[in-house]
Amino acid sequence: MKTGRIAISVAVIALLPAVMSAQPQRRIQEQQAARQNPSITLTERARAQYPVQATVPSEVNWKRDIYRELDLKKEVNAALYYPEEPLGDRVNFFTLVFRLIIDGKIPAYEYRLDGNELFTDSNKVDVGSLLEKFYVYYEEKDGKYIVSQTDIPSSEVLKYYIKESNFLDQRTSDYQTRVTAVCPVIIREDIGSSFTQYPMFWLNYDDIRPYLSQTRVMTSSLNNTTNMSLDDYFVMRCYDGEIYKTSNLHNRPLAEYCETDTLLKAEQSNIEKQLLDFEAGLWASAGKSVEGKSVADSIPSGRNRAKENKAPAAAKPKKAPAPKPQRQARGTSAERVSLQRTR
Repeated sequence: MKTGRIAISVAVIALLPAVMSAQPQRRIQEQQAARQNPSITLTERARAQYPVQATVPSEVNWKRDIYRELDLKKEVNAALYYPEEPLGDRVNFFTLVFRLIIDGKIPAYEYRLDGNELFTDSNKVDVGSLLEKFYVYYEEKDGKYIVSQTDIPSSEVLKYYIKESNFLDQRTSDYQTRVTAVCPVIIREDIGSSFTQYPMFWLNYDDIRPYLSQTRVMTSSLNNTTNMSLDDYFVMRCYDGEIYKTSNLHNRPLAEYCETDTLLKAEQSNIEKQLLDFEAGLWASAGKSVEGKSVADSIPSGRNRAKENKAPAAAKPKKAPAPKPQRQARGTSAERVSLQRTR
């Protein structure tokens, strides 16, 4: 009996290294498969392995929402467009999210007439209706939608709308900017050789960020290493987008009240300056620097930037002092007596 227990213990001990080595190897294989096939469902453990940006807190002291238009023809935004076709384990941004939508991994939300996003169950887009609306060829098998890579209209998505939330976190008193929503915009040629852009749907950034964090992109033509994830790209704000709307009481885009391109550019610059000045004001209220200057004086924005660029006043020339009159020598007493007698 004792000999049998010893034999069982020896067998268990012998199997331990194989069990311990199999678990990490299996985890590595799962991670590699996740990178090659981003459409798989991520477990909570897998989500925790990829660092992502924090969500916008529900309670903030101050917040301003900005809507930007990203033109993918700009070099800085090209990371979202290329590669046009999958290249190894690399896919472009639209191919990634489109696959996630048709596989049922993430929801898409209707782009409403007012242009605002509404992340509710009643506003979710039906996948079949989405494919029909944008004339995407598909097959349906066992209740699933099958779309070949050549039928995904990623080459026609030439713009994105994004929503940024600029807020002051009352827990940490930090000023932060977060991307909260993304909308792909497809551009197609209509009758008469005119091009029209069609916003497709809104995506909640919180839904897609775990998948973006494991998708690597190449952000430079000079450096061909895929050294950044799509989540890093958005978190670090590597994109360049022009403001087309802000959240306001009348829900009016800039183009509605800016009648000319000049007024539109001026309004965009004014909004950018307001954000910079607000952030600079937070630094200014933090206190004085060691030299006694305000912290805002060291931030080159707003009126402080104007102070920096102002040319120093020319120094006034100092007037030379008037020369003092020279006193004549008085002479000796004998000379003075002789001079008096002469007079």
